[in-house]
Amino acid sequence: MDSPRWLPLESNPEFVSCLGMKPTWQFGDVYGLDPELLSMVPRPVCAVLLLFPVTEKYEAFKQEEEEKLKDQPQEVSPDVYFIKQTIGNACGTIGLIHAVANNQAHLEFEPDSPLKKFLEQTSKMTPEERATFLEKDESIRVTHESSAQEGQTEAPSLDEKVNLHFIAFVNVGGHLYELDGRKPFPIAHGKTSEDTFLEDAVEVCKVFMARDPQEVRFTIIALSKDSY
Repeated sequence: MDSPRWLPLESNPEFVSCLGMKPTWQFGDVYGLDPELLSMVPRPVCAVLLLFPVTEKYEAFKQEEEEKLKDQPQEVSPDVYFIKQTIGNACGTIGLIHAVANNQAHLEFEPDSPLKKFLEQTSKMTPEERATFLEKDESIRVTHESSAQEGQTEAPSLDEKVNLHFIAFVNVGGHLYELDGRKPFPIAHGKTSEDTFLEDAVEVCKVFMARDPQEVRFTIIALSKDSY
């Protein structure tokens, strides 16, 4: 059976408010990686999203990383909320779920928030069970599709191959985690803190960029406290 496919989602920050997250924290673009431009990003930052091109070099690295970590597993906190991606083109939504799910102590939701309801219903599930549950969640799918159609450019068709991918970086228990629904597990990137989180996440983003120096299709988005 073919896995379901959604319309590709651009980095449309309206999406989370449509899912019932209050605007006390908001997503905004990070315009550059040098200290001066990073200092313009409102603080605190509780999550970072990276949009990057999936190239042959990246796929080779991903395969290598996976094999290495299966032999030498990392320690991952049980408090990390992780969901697998089984829906085509849903990486934007998966990235947002990862960003929000791991920061529920900071964020506020409307009483009828479909996202809050999804997180509550899936809190005790495995990453695979959460993925299956999302496939059946009509309220999130409908919001995703309407946001995809409202994006800044004309939405591609369901079958168009999109080679850009969203992942999230979060701080859980003082450790920096990379959460990518296409990977079998979270990737731990060492210690971090609320004060250094943005800079620490950006250092990992720089490694993604260095892997494909000819590429320019990278976007970094920060979830910051009421700023924009």
